[in-house]
Amino acid sequence: MGRKWANIKEKKAKLDSSNSKVYAKFGIEVYAAAKQGGPDPHANQKLKFVIDRAKTYNVPKHIIDRAIEKAKGSGDEVFQELRYEGFGPNGSMVIVDALTNNVNRTAGDVRAAYSKNGGNMGVTGSVAYLFDNTAIFGIPDKDADQLLEELMEAEVDVRDVIQEDDQAIVYAEPSDFQAVRTALEAMGIEDFSVAEIEMIPQSEVTLEGDDLRLFERMIDALEENEDVQKVYHNVALED
Repeated sequence: MGRKWANIKEKKAKLDSSNSKVYAKFGIEVYAAAKQGGPDPHANQKLKFVIDRAKTYNVPKHIIDRAIEKAKGSGDEVFQELRYEGFGPNGSMVIVDALTNNVNRTAGDVRAAYSKNGGNMGVTGSVAYLFDNTAIFGIPDKDADQLLEELMEAEVDVRDVIQEDDQAIVYAEPSDFQAVRTALEAMGIEDFSVAEIEMIPQSEVTLEGDDLRLFERMIDALEENEDVQKVYHNVALED
């Protein structure tokens, strides 16, 4: 699981280094969730989930509040959640989750990112079945064995708890995300290095040379797109 955690950690670090883009993406995500299910996070679990995730990326409260206020208005802007699946160089697989108000624009941009960098966009289901949808939490300065005992005592279901450097990493079912987070917060844990639902590859590939350069260029093009919320892949990154 170490390499897979390295991928998640590296992605989080890249997002943390680009605050303005992260804030903009979360602003759209908060707006869309509030528009769809209502502006009260206590009554709208999806909105609460997005807000909780935003906090782990230190998104300022005023950005969240502004997006919710905008959703309360009479505007009719509609965002759709879309997933694109495809292949990169030499056996690499890439999943793209997007939130867009213009499907044609987003589909064209994503397809171009694949095709211009040694890949091609596949059909729905062509890649996702080789990934496991997983809730994941990173808790700094925590011992994994101790945390597992505490979670078992609290009767919280998790897939696994492992140690990665100075962090305990909790893996759980996506449907248990909120229950696990609530239990961790009840234990006094409020500082998460990661609190996400990720698509984790069942196996990984290693790329080198031109293949790696093309793959990195593809990922950069996708992550730069304002409609793209998340990008998942199966390329092993060094710890």
